[in-house]
Amino acid sequence: MRKLILQMQMSVDGYVSPANGNLDWQVWGWGDRWAWDDRLKEDFNAVFSGVDTILLSRKIAEEGYLDHWGRAAKNHPADPHYDFARKVVDARKVVLTDKLKASRWERTVIARGSMADEVNALKQQGGKNILCIGGVGFASSLVAHGLVDEFQFFVNPTAVGGGRSVFHDPHKGHKLRLLQSTAYECGVVVNRYAPI
Repeated sequence: MRKLILQMQMSVDGYVSPANGNLDWQVWGWGDRWAWDDRLKEDFNAVFSGVDTILLSRKIAEEGYLDHWGRAAKNHPADPHYDFARKVVDARKVVLTDKLKASRWERTVIARGSMADEVNALKQQGGKNILCIGGVGFASSLVAHGLVDEFQFFVNPTAVGGGRSVFHDPHKGHKLRLLQSTAYECGVVVNRYAPI
Protein backbone atom coordinates (compact mmCIF):
# COMPACT_ATOMS: atom_id res chain seq x y z
CA MET A 1 0.00 0.00 0.00
CA ARG A 2 1.37 3.42 -0.87
CA LYS A 3 1.93 6.18 1.68
CA LEU A 4 0.34 9.58 2.14
CA ILE A 5 3.13 12.09 2.75
CA LEU A 6 2.21 15.45 4.27
CA GLN A 7 4.67 18.26 3.53
CA MET A 8 4.43 21.46 5.54
CA GLN A 9 6.55 24.54 6.10
CA MET A 10 7.01 25.04 9.85
CA SER A 11 8.43 27.71 12.11
CA VAL A 12 11.15 26.81 14.59
CA ASP A 13 8.56 27.14 17.38
CA GLY A 14 6.26 24.55 15.77
CA TYR A 15 3.63 26.55 13.87
CA VAL A 16 2.64 25.89 10.26
CA SER A 17 0.52 29.03 10.04
CA PRO A 18 1.60 32.10 12.03
CA ALA A 19 -0.91 34.23 13.92
CA ASN A 20 0.48 37.23 12.04
CA GLY A 21 -0.48 36.40 8.47
CA ASN A 22 1.71 39.21 7.10
CA LEU A 23 4.90 37.85 8.65
CA ASP A 24 7.61 36.93 6.14
CA TRP A 25 8.89 33.80 7.88
CA GLN A 26 9.73 31.24 5.20
CA VAL A 27 13.12 30.86 3.53
CA TRP A 28 11.17 30.01 0.38
CA GLY A 29 8.31 32.26 -0.65
CA TRP A 30 6.36 31.52 -3.81
CA GLY A 31 7.89 32.89 -6.97
CA ASP A 32 11.51 33.74 -7.59
CA ARG A 33 12.46 34.31 -3.93
CA TRP A 34 13.79 30.82 -3.40
CA ALA A 35 16.69 31.05 -0.95
CA TRP A 36 17.05 27.29 -0.42
CA ASP A 37 20.57 25.99 -1.01
CA ASP A 38 21.26 23.62 -3.90
CA ARG A 39 21.40 20.50 -1.70
CA LEU A 40 17.93 21.17 -0.28
CA LYS A 41 16.55 21.79 -3.77
CA GLU A 42 18.03 18.46 -4.91
CA ASP A 43 16.59 16.60 -1.92
CA PHE A 44 13.19 18.25 -2.44
CA ASN A 45 13.20 17.06 -6.06
CA ALA A 46 14.08 13.55 -4.89
CA VAL A 47 10.85 13.40 -2.86
CA PHE A 48 8.85 14.06 -6.03
CA SER A 49 10.57 11.20 -7.84
CA GLY A 50 8.75 8.81 -5.46
CA VAL A 51 5.33 10.40 -5.99
CA ASP A 52 2.79 10.00 -8.80
CA THR A 53 -0.32 11.49 -7.15
CA ILE A 54 -0.80 14.83 -5.41
CA LEU A 55 -3.69 15.35 -3.01
CA LEU A 56 -4.73 19.00 -2.78
CA SER A 57 -7.19 21.01 -0.77
CA ARG A 58 -9.68 23.03 -2.81
CA LYS A 59 -8.31 26.25 -1.36
CA ILE A 60 -4.72 25.54 -2.41
CA ALA A 61 -5.86 24.54 -5.89
CA GLU A 62 -7.99 27.67 -6.29
CA GLU A 63 -5.27 29.93 -4.86
CA GLY A 64 -3.03 28.96 -7.74
CA TYR A 65 -0.75 26.09 -6.73
CA LEU A 66 -1.28 24.19 -10.00
CA ASP A 67 -1.22 27.30 -12.19
CA HIS A 68 1.94 28.61 -10.48
CA TRP A 69 3.96 25.41 -10.85
CA GLY A 70 2.67 24.91 -14.38
CA ARG A 71 4.12 28.32 -15.31
CA ALA A 72 7.36 27.54 -13.44
CA ALA A 73 7.76 24.28 -15.38
CA LYS A 74 7.38 26.18 -18.68
CA ASN A 75 9.65 29.05 -17.61
CA HIS A 76 12.48 26.78 -16.38
CA PRO A 77 12.40 23.80 -18.77
CA ALA A 78 16.09 22.91 -18.45
CA ASP A 79 16.75 23.86 -14.81
CA PRO A 80 17.12 20.66 -12.76
CA HIS A 81 16.02 22.51 -9.62
CA TYR A 82 12.55 22.77 -11.20
CA ASP A 83 12.19 19.06 -11.98
CA PHE A 84 9.55 18.91 -9.22
CA ALA A 85 7.46 21.56 -11.04
CA ARG A 86 7.37 19.36 -14.13
CA LYS A 87 6.37 16.43 -11.92
CA VAL A 88 3.55 18.53 -10.43
CA VAL A 89 2.29 19.10 -13.99
CA ASP A 90 2.62 15.44 -14.99
CA ALA A 91 1.30 13.84 -11.78
CA ARG A 92 -2.30 12.86 -11.23
CA LYS A 93 -3.90 15.47 -8.98
CA VAL A 94 -6.87 14.88 -6.70
CA VAL A 95 -8.75 17.81 -5.16
CA LEU A 96 -10.83 16.72 -2.19
CA THR A 97 -13.95 18.90 -2.04
CA ASP A 98 -17.71 18.87 -2.34
CA LYS A 99 -17.79 22.54 -3.38
CA LEU A 100 -16.56 22.15 -6.96
CA LYS A 101 -18.61 20.45 -9.68
CA ALA A 102 -15.76 19.93 -12.11
CA SER A 103 -12.02 20.34 -12.39
CA ARG A 104 -10.61 23.17 -14.46
CA TRP A 105 -7.05 21.83 -14.19
CA GLU A 106 -5.33 19.27 -16.42
CA ARG A 107 -4.79 15.75 -15.03
CA THR A 108 -6.89 16.72 -12.01
CA VAL A 109 -10.01 15.06 -10.67
CA ILE A 110 -12.45 16.13 -7.99
CA ALA A 111 -13.08 13.67 -5.14
CA ARG A 112 -16.35 14.34 -3.32
CA GLY A 113 -16.54 11.47 -0.83
CA SER A 114 -15.54 11.56 2.81
CA MET A 115 -11.91 12.38 3.48
CA ALA A 116 -11.18 8.97 5.03
CA ASP A 117 -12.89 7.03 2.22
CA GLU A 118 -11.21 8.98 -0.58
CA VAL A 119 -7.72 8.87 0.92
CA ASN A 120 -7.94 5.20 1.83
CA ALA A 121 -9.13 4.41 -1.71
CA LEU A 122 -6.14 6.31 -3.14
CA LYS A 123 -3.76 4.41 -0.87
CA GLN A 124 -5.16 1.08 -2.10
CA GLN A 125 -4.47 1.92 -5.74
CA GLY A 126 -1.23 0.85 -7.36
CA GLY A 127 1.55 3.31 -7.99
CA LYS A 128 3.97 5.52 -6.14
CA ASN A 129 3.34 7.53 -2.98
CA ILE A 130 0.80 10.33 -2.60
CA LEU A 131 2.01 13.82 -1.67
CA CYS A 132 -0.41 16.07 0.20
CA ILE A 133 -0.33 19.84 -0.27
CA GLY A 134 -2.81 21.91 1.67
CA GLY A 135 -3.31 24.51 4.33
CA VAL A 136 -3.41 24.00 8.06
CA GLY A 137 -7.14 23.18 8.21
CA PHE A 138 -6.90 20.50 5.53
CA ALA A 139 -3.72 19.05 7.04
CA SER A 140 -5.25 19.03 10.53
CA SER A 141 -8.23 17.04 9.25
CA LEU A 142 -5.93 14.45 7.68
CA VAL A 143 -4.05 14.16 10.98
CA ALA A 144 -7.27 13.91 13.00
CA HIS A 145 -8.47 11.05 10.76
CA GLY A 146 -5.13 9.23 11.15
CA LEU A 147 -4.48 9.27 7.40
CA VAL A 148 -0.91 10.61 7.31
CA ASP A 149 1.81 7.99 6.94
CA GLU A 150 4.77 10.37 6.86
CA PHE A 151 5.25 13.98 7.94
CA GLN A 152 7.87 16.13 6.24
CA PHE A 153 8.34 19.38 8.14
CA PHE A 154 10.51 22.04 6.53
CA VAL A 155 11.53 23.93 9.66
CA ASN A 156 12.42 27.53 8.86
CA PRO A 157 14.87 29.43 11.09
CA THR A 158 12.20 31.82 12.33
CA ALA A 159 10.14 31.80 15.52
CA VAL A 160 6.72 33.31 14.84
CA GLY A 161 5.48 33.54 18.45
CA GLY A 162 2.08 31.95 17.89
CA GLY A 163 -0.21 30.48 15.31
CA ARG A 164 -1.75 27.20 14.27
CA SER A 165 -0.47 23.64 14.38
CA VAL A 166 -1.61 20.51 12.55
CA PHE A 167 -1.78 18.63 15.87
CA HIS A 168 -4.78 19.12 18.16
CA ASP A 169 -5.12 16.18 20.54
CA PRO A 170 -4.51 17.60 24.06
CA HIS A 171 -5.32 14.29 25.78
CA LYS A 172 -3.10 11.73 24.04
CA GLY A 173 -0.89 13.99 21.94
CA HIS A 174 0.66 12.63 18.77
CA LYS A 175 3.62 10.31 19.18
CA LEU A 176 5.95 10.31 16.20
CA ARG A 177 9.02 8.33 15.23
CA LEU A 178 11.88 10.29 13.68
CA LEU A 179 12.83 8.87 10.27
CA GLN A 180 15.42 11.46 9.31
CA SER A 181 16.58 14.96 10.21
CA THR A 182 18.72 16.94 7.78
CA ALA A 183 20.10 20.46 8.29
CA TYR A 184 20.86 22.65 5.29
CA GLU A 185 23.15 25.66 4.75
CA CYS A 186 20.19 27.98 4.16
CA GLY A 187 19.04 27.37 7.77
CA VAL A 188 16.16 25.01 6.99
CA VAL A 189 16.01 21.67 8.80
CA VAL A 190 13.86 18.95 7.24
CA ASN A 191 12.43 16.54 9.79
CA ARG A 192 10.69 13.39 8.58
CA TYR A 193 8.44 11.50 10.99
CA ALA A 194 6.09 8.54 10.95
CA PRO A 195 3.18 8.25 13.38
CA ILE A 196 3.55 5.56 16.05
